[in-house]
Amino acid sequence: MRKAVERVVRVVFSPTGGTNSVANLLSVQIGEYDRQIDLTDAKLDFSREQVTPSEVAVIAAPSYGGRIPRLAAQRLAQVRGNGARAVVVSVYGNRDYEDSLVELQDVAQAAGFRVAAGVAAVAEHSIVHQYASGRPDERDVQRLSEIGNHVAQFLREEPCFQELTLPGNRPYKKDFRMSLVPQATSACTGCGICADHCPAQAVNHENPRSTDKSKCISCMRCVSICPHRARRPNRFVVWLAGLMIKSACSKRKEPELFL
Repeated sequence: MRKAVERVVRVVFSPTGGTNSVANLLSVQIGEYDRQIDLTDAKLDFSREQVTPSEVAVIAAPSYGGRIPRLAAQRLAQVRGNGARAVVVSVYGNRDYEDSLVELQDVAQAAGFRVAAGVAAVAEHSIVHQYASGRPDERDVQRLSEIGNHVAQFLREEPCFQELTLPGNRPYKKDFRMSLVPQATSACTGCGICADHCPAQAVNHENPRSTDKSKCISCMRCVSICPHRARRPNRFVVWLAGLMIKSACSKRKEPELFL
């Protein structure tokens, strides 16, 4: 029998914090937190990051239109898994995670991880905030704690893993999303915090009011992190996006576990 899990490494892409919250709730039940590899940190050399075979990786990313962000996939692909066991986690805004979970599994396995479990969970929508507002909430905390305990037990009792089958399609759905590039308002002071923390380095450091549309991934990190609330996406486009997904978001979705 495999000994109890001792060290958990979180490998997380979480621009606005929802995915990180879910990863944290799962990790504390699976084992002892060791460290985090922040896939949003553009300053890191991800080819130098690795997880050892004795560690368990909780690999979490948001679902953007049913796919994981390309930037997250590119950076995860550089991390060395070294045969470490992994739990892949797709976090979505209560619409649907579609192919994001299987895509995350494929990228993780190609990086050398052994994917033992998959989790789909809900966090507040990063753009249309009325959907899944306040989630993960108390009900999610309870369910994610239960899921984490199930995963911990599975890792202890199953020394070998067969290929994990997760919901989703290969080939994945077309990677298409409505472009939403946040713009600076008159409240912008040019402090540069948004530029310092932009995962895609799309905000100009010399002139933070300027954003490179070709680099922006519409992750809303700049909106969530601005101390002056001086950045926002186009309100009409946000309203239109909310209208388009209203039906799919009307019923509450619950966290799911796949072993």
